[in-house]
Amino acid sequence: MTEIILLPGEVPLADWRAIYRGAPAKLDASATQPIAESAAAVARILAKNIPVYGINTGFGKLASVRIGDEDLATLQRNIVLSHSAGTGDPSPINIVRLMMALKLASLGQGASGVRPETVALLEAMLVKGMTPVIPCQGSVGASGDLAPLAHMATTMIGGGEIFVNDTRMPATEALASAGLQPLVLGPKEGLALLNGTQFSTANALAGLFETEILFQSALVTGALSTEAAKGSDTPFDPRIHALRRHRGQIESADALRGLMAGSTIRASHLVDDIRVQDPYCLRCQPQVMGAALDVLRQAATTLVTEANGVSDNPLIFPDSDEALSGGNFHAEPVAFAADMIALTICEIGSIAERRIAMLIDPALSGLPAFLTPKPGLNSGFMIPQVTSAALVSENKQRAYPASVDSIPTSANQEDHVSMAAHGARRLLDMAANATAVIGIELLAAAQGVDFHAPLCSSDALEAVRVALREQVPTLGDDRYFHPDMEAANALVRSGAIIKAAGYPLPGLD
Repeated sequence: MTEIILLPGEVPLADWRAIYRGAPAKLDASATQPIAESAAAVARILAKNIPVYGINTGFGKLASVRIGDEDLATLQRNIVLSHSAGTGDPSPINIVRLMMALKLASLGQGASGVRPETVALLEAMLVKGMTPVIPCQGSVGASGDLAPLAHMATTMIGGGEIFVNDTRMPATEALASAGLQPLVLGPKEGLALLNGTQFSTANALAGLFETEILFQSALVTGALSTEAAKGSDTPFDPRIHALRRHRGQIESADALRGLMAGSTIRASHLVDDIRVQDPYCLRCQPQVMGAALDVLRQAATTLVTEANGVSDNPLIFPDSDEALSGGNFHAEPVAFAADMIALTICEIGSIAERRIAMLIDPALSGLPAFLTPKPGLNSGFMIPQVTSAALVSENKQRAYPASVDSIPTSANQEDHVSMAAHGARRLLDMAANATAVIGIELLAAAQGVDFHAPLCSSDALEAVRVALREQVPTLGDDRYFHPDMEAANALVRSGAIIKAAGYPLPGLD
């Protein structure tokens, strides 16, 4: 994959997506001077012999404790080790890599006071595929993602563990294998590595990118379900959506109409169809999916802004040799964005489940009961619909906004927190649930279209059906259903049905 060059403050969403998907990344050379100037400013601030938070004082509630010059290195080491208090399973490697890249871009803006060699080690670890083992739980999203980032920083000073490819080993061993030396942290550096929203932001971006695939796949399966139910494409007429003006709605309607263009199934019931209107799960797809797209784009705007910002504290301003304490580590923007993404995942799955339920009901779809040629003897799609309902219900419970919660920490010094970390971390599981629902819809919709033979759908949707049928045959008599679902799920998760459709679908960009 093409190497991504991180220009601090100006990294586009597409580059963050590429890094999440596995692209290598390194810092733009233009960051070298700002980093060096920031580190020099810290030295000048220290020379003034005045207390400055995070440089020669304790942390959090202990900020009033002055630390002597002889203990500054120990101070930074101690904060890293003491804050490495996460728990739970290791975070996925691609998310940790994205977190490292986000931290690298933040440090590269020259506002954190770290030395060039510290940034160089983080960059080398990223380039050489050395991924710190970071427990997934323990951050409340302020003062930044302290525990996860502390685990990252611990590996940089020779503690903890590192994944080298898929092998987990002690950090000292891993660093030595790559010809790297652990750091002795300088003033401010431990705090600079720990403070920030990079863990929450990486998880939120991961959820965003997976939801983009989910959204586009659901447009395809939604169009295929409309064909299976012999639904109308009139609700996708552009004149309807132009009057409401929402961009996402307009683009979703265009996509649904385009996916169905040229269908002989649609042509077969253009005249003398006794049905006046389709159920909402078909008719209101542009309104629901379009609203989801608009919200996803707003979340993307927030997250790319966060990704290009500096969320450290205190911040170093070399032009005036000041260290200013603030609250950029508070991840409220990320928490809100994660909640927004969670809502879209929930709704994409919810309306898809209603389409599955509609297809298996002969009174609504006109198709054989439970999409089986011999209902009664066979159960057909009865229980896959139950599974989709279970997944949707689980997502509803998970979609409760994390950002409305707060619990005081650090002896009430940090008395309001964002809960961005777990709000973002739930997104991949939610997306996986909704992806499984879309996989079931793919199976059900294709089965429904099969009943309309010899009539065919559009070229785009027939290509999708062919891609599925290469792995999953039409369901006749009941068979072990789980492998069919796994195969369909994989087609959705990988973006294969989007590719098979070959139609330009709206996305985040």
